[in-house]
Amino acid sequence: MNSFKNLLTPAQERRLLALQSWHRAFENRALRMSCPDTYHEELLRQADEMDRRGIVDWEEWRDLRVEADQAYLRAVAGEDYHTVEPRKTMCETSILSADSNII
Repeated sequence: MNSFKNLLTPAQERRLLALQSWHRAFENRALRMSCPDTYHEELLRQADEMDRRGIVDWEEWRDLRVEADQAYLRAVAGEDYHTVEPRKTMCETSILSADSNII
């Protein structure tokens, strides 16, 4: 039973908890719908705090901020209020265009 205790170092546990908190804020639909600006600021604040504390490296910090910016743009566009077709990935788009060239 004790084999699963203390598998993570305290630093790894802090990192997981910080990222979990950021993702919980990212998925907060109520805040995103009611106040997109506050939603965006909270995501940026948490990403900056993780960077300041050395929890994430520069690339991870940048990726969190880019993801926050994209979520903000979707929020102000009203994506939560509209039924939107699922976005196609780049691979799906290139496959579809390649298929149309075959015909």
